[in-house]
Amino acid sequence: GGMEASEAQRLRELEAENAKLKRLLAEAHLDMHALKSVLGVKR
Repeated sequence: GGMEASEAQRLRELEAENAKLKRLLAEAHLDMHALKSVLGVKR
């Protein structure tokens, strides 16, 4: 009953958190790539 439901809920929350972290990592990676290309152009 209740235990499985709350565990499923926690699993969904963890997956949502994981997806958010992956998106942040991807954005940070893109920002770093853009910075490197900008710095490369100026030199």
